[in-house]
Amino acid sequence: MNSAAPDAPWVQALDTFDMDQHALAQQGWALRYEQLSPGQFKGRIQQVQLTELTLLREDTNLALRQLGRLDDSVYGFAMALQDSPDLFFNAQRVPPHAIMCGKGDEVDLRTPTQFTLLAVVVERRLLNPLWERMYHKPLAHWLEKKLVLQTTELKANALRDLQLKVLDQASALAQRGHPPLAWRQLRDDILMEWLEALPPQVDTSELPNSERRKKLVDRACELMLGHADEPLSILQVCSRLGTSRRKLNYGFQDVLGTTPVKYLRALRLNHVRRALRQAEPGTTVQDVAWQWGFWHMGQFAHDYKKLFDELPSASLRTSLRSK
Repeated sequence: MNSAAPDAPWVQALDTFDMDQHALAQQGWALRYEQLSPGQFKGRIQQVQLTELTLLREDTNLALRQLGRLDDSVYGFAMALQDSPDLFFNAQRVPPHAIMCGKGDEVDLRTPTQFTLLAVVVERRLLNPLWERMYHKPLAHWLEKKLVLQTTELKANALRDLQLKVLDQASALAQRGHPPLAWRQLRDDILMEWLEALPPQVDTSELPNSERRKKLVDRACELMLGHADEPLSILQVCSRLGTSRRKLNYGFQDVLGTTPVKYLRALRLNHVRRALRQAEPGTTVQDVAWQWGFWHMGQFAHDYKKLFDELPSASLRTSLRSK
């Protein structure tokens, strides 16, 4: 979303059928999605842009890893509409009735199938004075990090209900063109509800451990992608990282809820699909598969169809039709 405040609020509701299209539809945010569970992607985005604040509802049908950034000048607060044991935020498993929050300079979210995310993204210039009025102290330093904070079931459900109502009301307000005062009241009410749901005390003592696990996983992914045409074995990855296979496995389970082998294979298949859909005329499926280290074309085609529910040749045809 553009950081500059618009002259008037606007609402976007969009059904999507492509992961990359879905990421690009969130205007002004640099996001990339990786598909982790099999099937054809279906999503929906509902966004409301108010002065210095964005409301979001995101629905997705597949397990995904969302990576990227929003903006250095914003803070995000998010919650699952339906609690799931397979939700991870910045190397932290998200328990029921928890709020994910932090500065918008980095996003790393692993979501389950059939998932709905509710979120608010607020500019620092709006959040800072409001925080000082509410709590009589400067903006909390822990907001510069990425944290999972526990709230009560009562507060979580009240917050979910209000966010859904505000999203619906915003659509109605946009159609009727209500005055700025109504928009401002709506914005302030929902932001206050998010802030009041935060716990009075925040413990950051476990954060260094989760940051170390995330760093290990990110380095493993970078190493594997750096040798895409000749993939390293997990033992080779462990050797180059100076870690044990058990520690790497634990890291991936803690950060992404899966094993290194499964995730890195899915990651390579995602890169193949993206390359096929962006391919120039004359490119063959075999060219792209070999580039990403898939030499057994029969097994590659089987794995590709299992994950994306289409053959690699169909992805390539989609690309050539769009040229």
